[in-house]
Amino acid sequence: MPRLTAYDEQFVHQIPEPLSVVGIEHQHWRESYFVVAHGPQVDSDVIVIAMATYPARHLLDALVLGRVGGDLLFGFYQRPADGDPHTSVVGPVSVVIEEPFRRVHVVVDGADGVDVDMTFSARTEPYALRRGRLLDDEGGLLWDQSHMIQSGTFSGTYAKDGRGGSLTGWLGQRDHSWGVRDHGRIPCWTWFAVQLPDGMLGVWHWELANGARIFTDGCWAPADGGAAVPVVDFHHDLRWTDSAGDAVDYGTDGSSVVGLSGTAAFVLEDRRQVIVRGSGRWCAPYRPFYGGGQNLMAVETDDGRRGTAIYEVTGRHHHRFFPHPLAPGGQASDDGH
Repeated sequence: MPRLTAYDEQFVHQIPEPLSVVGIEHQHWRESYFVVAHGPQVDSDVIVIAMATYPARHLLDALVLGRVGGDLLFGFYQRPADGDPHTSVVGPVSVVIEEPFRRVHVVVDGADGVDVDMTFSARTEPYALRRGRLLDDEGGLLWDQSHMIQSGTFSGTYAKDGRGGSLTGWLGQRDHSWGVRDHGRIPCWTWFAVQLPDGMLGVWHWELANGARIFTDGCWAPADGGAAVPVVDFHHDLRWTDSAGDAVDYGTDGSSVVGLSGTAAFVLEDRRQVIVRGSGRWCAPYRPFYGGGQNLMAVETDDGRRGTAIYEVTGRHHHRFFPHPLAPGGQASDDGH
C-alpha cells in the first residue's frame, strides 16, 4: 500500500502516484535546500546549511558546515519521515520558505554549540538549470537532477561556543535541487558562486575523470533584478594549494590541501566573456566522506570588479583534482576504480 502524507491532499502531484513515490525510484533520490552565507573577506566566517529529504529511504537529514573564528563546523542530523517528509525541520535545523524566490529563514537551535538565526533575501532573480544526467560505465544512474540557484544578502546572527556576531550584510547563494545524486561515485563536479557588486556568476560544471565535459549550465544574474544571462561556455584552470600558497597534489586524502587558486572563464549568451582570478582556502572540506569541498575565495574579474565566491570542487576521480582515485567512502581506492 502506498504511503500517504498530508501533502497528498493538495494540488501538487506530477505523476499518478502519492508523493512518497517519485518518478525515479532510487535510494539516492533527494530533494534538498542549500544555503551558504559568508563575510566580505577571504578569511571571513562562513555558514553552510544543507537539508534533504530522501523518499526511498523515508528519512531526512541536515548538515551544518562552515567555519567560525578559523575553526571548521560539522553537524549532521537525521530524522525518520514518519509520515511527514515535507516539513523542513531536522533536529535543531529548520529551513522555512517565507516568500517563494524572495526570502528564506534558516535556524540552527544551539546543537553542538552552534546558534544561527539568519534570513536570506534575494538580490537576483532565480535561475533554473536545465536537467542533467550521468551514467556509470555499466549504465547505472549516478546523477539525474534539476536545480535552481539564486544570490542573496543575509541578516541575522550566528555563534559557535559564544564566538560569532552579526551576519547582516553578508552575501551568498542558495540552491534548491531535486533528483538523483550518488555523490560518493561522481567523478568530479565543480560549482561556482561568484558574488560581485553588480550581480552573481553561478555555474555547475561536471567532468569525467579524463576531463571530458558532461554538463555545464549557469548564468550571470544582475543585482538590479534584471533577467539572467545564461552561461554558454566555461573553462577553468585551478590548482589545490598548501599553507604557503603553492600548488600541491590532493594525494590520497587531501591532508596537504589548504585552499584553491587559479582562473575561471565564463562565456555568456550575449558573447561577453568574464575571466575571474581567485584564491582562497577551505571553509567546508568534505573529507573523510568525499573528496574536495568548498573554498571561500577572494576574486577579481578581468575588468577590475572585486568580490568573494564559493568554489566547490568535489568527486572521487579526476586527472587534475583527484588523480589518485578515491573509494566511495572518501579514501584512496586500492584497486584504482
